[in-house]
Amino acid sequence: MDREQVLKKAAELVSNQRQRTYGDALESHSRIADFWSAYLGVKLDAVDAAAMMVLLKISRTVGTRRAGVRHDDSWIDICGYSSIASELESRLNKPQRRGRKSDRGEHGKE
Repeated sequence: MDREQVLKKAAELVSNQRQRTYGDALESHSRIADFWSAYLGVKLDAVDAAAMMVLLKISRTVGTRRAGVRHDDSWIDICGYSSIASELESRLNKPQRRGRKSDRGEHGKE
């Protein structure tokens, strides 16, 4: 598979098949983060969950390569989870309304 095919396949999966199966990515990854947070005793969010899924998939690529197995699925999933993480980052960190104290720079300037 070339890079364009990998990206196209990842886009198809996260935008269609898996979205229908698992629902909204923010809801799904927030739920995953809640479970992991409870287990680890550390607060995680949906972006953390997607990033950690990328790490899981990277780990799987190491295992398959060491076993001499060629397996594109994990590479496709890494692209998919990366795109989800980017989207969730945007959704969770929407800019606040102008004029609010948290919007101001270091010295209270906008």
